[in-house]
Amino acid sequence: MAKQYVCDMTSGNETSLLLKFSLPMLVGNIFQQFYNMVDSIIVGNYVGKNALAAVGMTASLNFFYFALCNGFATGTGVLMSQYFGKKDAKRVKDVIGNAVYLLLGMGVIVSVVSLLLSRQILIVLNTPDAIFEDALLYTRIVCGGVISVVLYNGIAAMLRALGDSKTPLVFLVVASVLNVIGDLVLVLVFDMGVAGVAIATIFAQAVSAFGCIFYALARNPYFRLSRENFRPDRFLIIRSLQLGIPFGAQGSLIAFSCVALQSIINRFGEDVIAAFTATSRIEQLVQQPFNSLGMAVATFTAQNLGAKNIQRVQKGYHRSAVLVVAFSVIMCVMMYIWGDSFIRLFVNDNRVVAIGGRAIRITSLFYIPLGMIYAARSLMNGAGDSMFAFVSGLVEVIGRIGFSMILAALPVLGYWAVWYTTGLTWLITGLACMARYAQGKWKRIMLVEH
Repeated sequence: MAKQYVCDMTSGNETSLLLKFSLPMLVGNIFQQFYNMVDSIIVGNYVGKNALAAVGMTASLNFFYFALCNGFATGTGVLMSQYFGKKDAKRVKDVIGNAVYLLLGMGVIVSVVSLLLSRQILIVLNTPDAIFEDALLYTRIVCGGVISVVLYNGIAAMLRALGDSKTPLVFLVVASVLNVIGDLVLVLVFDMGVAGVAIATIFAQAVSAFGCIFYALARNPYFRLSRENFRPDRFLIIRSLQLGIPFGAQGSLIAFSCVALQSIINRFGEDVIAAFTATSRIEQLVQQPFNSLGMAVATFTAQNLGAKNIQRVQKGYHRSAVLVVAFSVIMCVMMYIWGDSFIRLFVNDNRVVAIGGRAIRITSLFYIPLGMIYAARSLMNGAGDSMFAFVSGLVEVIGRIGFSMILAALPVLGYWAVWYTTGLTWLITGLACMARYAQGKWKRIMLVEH
C-alpha cells in the first residue's frame, strides 16, 4: 500500500502524532465554521436580526437530522481504524464497500422524513411568528441537501480512519470559499435572503463531498475496490449497526437536547434568540480544536486497540487532557477580554451585543469540562464502547432539559438560565465521560476478529 496516503499511529511520540493528525482537521473545521459564521454575519448585517434568529434557531434542528447518518460514518471509521491497526488491508476494503449501502440508505431516509416534518417541528418548538417562515424555508432547503452532508462525513471518516486528515481539509477549504462567494452573490446581489444562504451552503457541501470522493478513488489504494468488497458481509453490517445506531443515537440525543433548549430560548424573544445564535457560533469555533483533537484520539485509540496496545492508548489520553486544559484557559481569558467584540461581528444591535457578551463569559468558565467531553468520549468511541455513546447522549438530554426547566423558573436568572444550562450540562457530561474512562471497560471491548 502507498504509505503517503495513510498514517500509522501505533508507533511514535503520542503528542506529536495527535497534533500532526488533528492540526489539518482543525484547519478544516475552522474553515467549515467560518462559512457557518459568514452565513450568520451576512444575514445579521444585511438581512436583519430576525433573519439571523431564523437561521440560528434551525441549527440544532438540522444537527438532529444529520446525527443518525453521522453516527454510521463514525462507526465505519472505528471499524476501519481497528482493522488498519491490525494490518488487515482486505477487511479495511470490505468495510468501505459495505458502508456504501448503510450511508446512502440513511441519507435518503433522513432527507425525506425531515422534509415532511419540518413545519410541524417548528410549531412544536414555539417558533415566533416573526421568524417562522424564514426558519421553515431555510430548514427545508438544508434538509434537501442531507445526502451531501452524509457523503462528505462518510468519506472523511474513512480517510481519517486511515490516518489521512489532510485530504478532507483540502475540499473543506474549497467548499468554504465557494460558500462565501455564494452567500455574497445570492444575498447581496440577488437579494435571496435566508434562501440564498441555505442554497450556498448546500452547494458548497456537495462540492466538498464529491470532490473528496473522486480524489480518494483516484489516489488512495484502499479505495480501489473489487466486486468482492461490495459483497454484503453479515459480520460487518451487524458491527456497523451495533456501532452506528448508538453513535447516531448519541448525536440525536444531544441534538434533541439542544432543540429542547431552543424551545425555551424562543420564549424570550428575538433579541435573546439572536444573542444565543451569536454565542453558539463563537462556541462552535472554540470547540473546533477540541473536536479535532477528539477525532485524533478516536483514530489513535482504534488503531492501537487493533494492535492490542492498551498502554499506548492511555498515554495518548493523558497527553490530550494536557492540551485541553491549556487551550481552555487561553480561550476563557480571550472571552473575558474581547467577548463583546466577538458578538459585534454578527450583529450591531446594542442590546443583543450586551446580552451575548455577558453570556459568552458565563459559558467560557466551563471550557475545560467541555474539552474533556471530546477527549474522553472520543476514546470510548474509538474503542467501540457504543453503550456509553448512548448513555453520554442521555446525560446531555437530562442536563439541558433538567437544568433549563429548573433555572428558567428562577426569576433572578431570567434568560441567563439558558447559558448557565449550557455550562452545567458540559460539566456533568464531562465528569461522566471521565468516570467511564476510569472504569476501564473500554479495555475489554473487541470489535474485530483476532
